[in-house]
Amino acid sequence: MTKPERYVGIDNEDNCGMTPIGRIIRDAWVFGLIEETETCERWNFAGIDALYDKVNIEWDKYGCLVSNLPPELLEKHQRIHGKAMEDAKAAGWNGGLETDDDG
Repeated sequence: MTKPERYVGIDNEDNCGMTPIGRIIRDAWVFGLIEETETCERWNFAGIDALYDKVNIEWDKYGCLVSNLPPELLEKHQRIHGKAMEDAKAAGWNGGLETDDDG
């Protein structure tokens, strides 16, 4: 099976976007790097990689810890990631799939 040339979009991902790319997109929403309506559907993977780099630069400002986020970003993070987890759990995601192949 060949790898797709374009990203399917967070709304079209398996497990309701509870994947590493989904996390990058949600973090980009938190930091205001892209609009919360941007699903990244049909982005090429170079674009996803560039977004990943931007997200990492933002996380570095806070020591890569949610607890170091200022109150407005903390609220946004809890809202965005909390809703994603609720939606995924309602769709049958159990949280184990992200860690099962950590080897």
